[in-house]
Order: sequence, then C-alpha cells, then structure tokens
Amino acid sequence: MKNKFILIFLTLLILTSCVGTGSKGVFGTGVSIALDPRSLGTQIDDSIMQKNLTTKLTLQDKKYFLSINAKVLDGRIFLIGKVDNPEEKLQITKLSWEINGVRSVKNDIKIKEEFNFKRSAKDLLITSQLRTTLILNKNIKSANYNIDTYKKKIFIYGIANTSDERKEVINEAKQIVDVKEVVASILLVEDLRIQKD
Repeated sequence: MKNKFILIFLTLLILTSCVGTGSKGVFGTGVSIALDPRSLGTQIDDSIMQKNLTTKLTLQDKKYFLSINAKVLDGRIFLIGKVDNPEEKLQITKLSWEINGVRSVKNDIKIKEEFNFKRSAKDLLITSQLRTTLILNKNIKSANYNIDTYKKKIFIYGIANTSDERKEVINEAKQIVDVKEVVASILLVEDLRIQKD
C-alpha cells in the first residue's frame, strides 16, 4: 500500500512538473504550442531540425554552442551570432543546408569585434523595449516572436496571423529609439506548408 502511494505521488509530481513547459513550448522554440499556428507535426519537424543543426555545429566546434543562435520555422533556418572569420560563416551556412528537410537558410552571422559593454547594454535595452511593446499590444500575439538585437539592428523571427499583424510588429520595432535597422523574418500563417486545423 505504501509503495502504491509513493508511486502515485511520484507520477503526479512528474506530471505537474511538465505543465510549466507549455508556456515556453515543449521544444524550447520560445513559441507557445497552444498559440503556434503551425501543425504539431511541423513544430516537431522544426524542433528536430534545430536540434540536429545545434548538434552538428557543436560537433564542428564547441564554441558554436554559445556563439551561434539558430531558429527553424517551417523548414526555414535563421542564423545569428558571431564568428571569428568569414570562412566560418560560410562553413556554418554549408552545414545548415545539409540538414534534412531544410527549405532555406538566412545567415545573419557577424564577424567578431572587440566586446563593447555600452553597445551590448543598448542592444539589450532595445530588445526589452520591443518585447514589452509587443506584449502590451493587443493586436499582436507576442508569444509567436523571437527578438535579437545586434549593434542596434533588430532581428525578429516569428509567425504572424495576418499581414496587418506583421506590419504592426515591424512598425513597433521601427518606433524604438536608436534602432538603425529592422530585419524581419516573419512568416504568415497562410504561407506555412501545414497549418493547424
């Protein structure tokens, strides 16, 4: 009886600990599965592609695990980060194209420069301001977007329900003070290969 009670308790503990992962996405994409317009199969495919690419990059060179950020949306790979030289950037692009199921690769990787605390703090502030603006805007599903900023250049990755929502996200990004450029890789729900029913 005591063993049965312990087994039930452990099962409930494990199941309740799984609840929190739904808000970030089971596969760590940053997009909530409940709000994501992609089909579950597409979400899983994208997650597998992202994990395969991360593994491939890490096997190539361990430093890429921290210096390169890859996002996969509907079979499209988006890369940002920093590398030491242009040859590394080309090699990473080549490795990305070798991932099974890839439809396109957008490489926004930069060549490293000396660390600049002031610039990094400003980039973090820009990202935080845009994230807050998207959360407060009722016409935008902020959970569907990932934001990165480098040298006052905002990179937005995500899925918009309508072209108006996409325009509004880009417009909000352009309104942030000190932003030099907005690079939006925002797909429309209607552009996805397979959508939720």
